[in-house]
Amino acid sequence: MAKTNKKPAYGGQAVIEGVMFGGRHHYVTAVRRTDQSIDYFKLPRKSSSSLTALRRIPFIRGIAAIIEASANGTKHLNFSSERYEVHPDEDQKINEEEKSSKLTMIFGLAVLGVLSFLFSKFIFVLVPAALAHLTKPIFSSDFSQVMVESFLKLMLLLGYIYVVSMTPLIKRVFQYHGAEHKVINCYEKNLPITVENVQKQSRLHYRCGSSFILFTVIVGMFVYLLVPTDPLWIRLLSRIALIPVVLGISFEVLQLTNKVREVPVLKFLGYPGLWLQLLTTKEPSDDQVEVAIASFNELLRMEEETDAYKKDIVI
Repeated sequence: MAKTNKKPAYGGQAVIEGVMFGGRHHYVTAVRRTDQSIDYFKLPRKSSSSLTALRRIPFIRGIAAIIEASANGTKHLNFSSERYEVHPDEDQKINEEEKSSKLTMIFGLAVLGVLSFLFSKFIFVLVPAALAHLTKPIFSSDFSQVMVESFLKLMLLLGYIYVVSMTPLIKRVFQYHGAEHKVINCYEKNLPITVENVQKQSRLHYRCGSSFILFTVIVGMFVYLLVPTDPLWIRLLSRIALIPVVLGISFEVLQLTNKVREVPVLKFLGYPGLWLQLLTTKEPSDDQVEVAIASFNELLRMEEETDAYKKDIVI
């Protein structure tokens, strides 16, 4: 195995029939079209000054990263959903419709991404808390209530992922998710990014958002032990109020597990997240890996051009 060198930490996201990768300056999505060609959607990485400042503050930076990822990810997902079943000859019609309300669409998608994340978070936080409260006659102590709540939350999460993974469309998205991880693993091992080399890599990765979701369950379990579980209205309000706290801590845990993944004694800390990725990723086909490689190579090209341009300006 090639030695891993210090490199920029690239991240990505699976979309419908494609993969999005993000770097320091750009986001690039590659999608397989109906004529088997690969189409690209590219956006510069822009953040508000407030978000940029927040990303430097531990335990707060996770919230900023989630907001940015939700907003940008929705735009790229929208691009893939519009084009994956449309023949390239019909793109002009799509482009004309986009131009009519481009500003409204971009703003709306950004807001939708953030709201969708928050809504799903409320569901996965409040429903287990309410259900666990029904077991008060059996599990009366705060400790046992938190354990029951955490167990129900985990079961709800695993059950949801398993059910949606049974649909053909989501199964293919999970395959592209696996392709995304394989490309990143290949890159981080300093291997030539070819289909053959990429397919040899693991479809699991320590920095995956799936791991982050699982860590919110684990971290939440410890955080909730600090607040009462009765009465129910206080319990539910405290869960909502603690969402930013749980997200912030979980992000730091995710970063920590990635930093120590090469340390034999500590690498097991990231195992729970990797186990969840056995559900959220699937082994990709060669043509799916080709799309992921195309997206990543285009991102690298654009990143290198931007770095060279900035270097010339400084000189």
